[in-house]
Amino acid sequence: MYTIKTKQSFDSAHFLQGYEGKCRNIHGHRWTVEAEIYSETIQKEGSQRGMIVDFGDLKRDLKALADYLDHALIIERGSLKEATLQALTGEGFRIIELDFRPTAENLAEYVFDSMVKKGYKVRCATVFETPDNCAVYFG
Repeated sequence: MYTIKTKQSFDSAHFLQGYEGKCRNIHGHRWTVEAEIYSETIQKEGSQRGMIVDFGDLKRDLKALADYLDHALIIERGSLKEATLQALTGEGFRIIELDFRPTAENLAEYVFDSMVKKGYKVRCATVFETPDNCAVYFG
């Protein structure tokens, strides 16, 4: 089996509603996301001969996802009072509401699923919350 992976980084904030610890407060990270794709074979003909896919395509698609998440407050839908949400968006803050708690584990699954939707055979997705702490999701 062949695998290739690439990574991208972005800066965003989040918080974990109902968490009993420091992460219940809004805080930011320099997130790093990795997508590893696989194939039993490599291409035999054409400009991508000898490759699973062109690294440029894989990097572009993961970067588009990182760019979407960059410089936003990532929250679980319903975790803020409507008045708070309206006040923040009224001030021009970019809020991304997800249908799940924005933990590293859940974001790894989100990256995995997003890359699958782009047509990749994803082996795993990794999300680093800090340089030393990451979550990996295998579909």
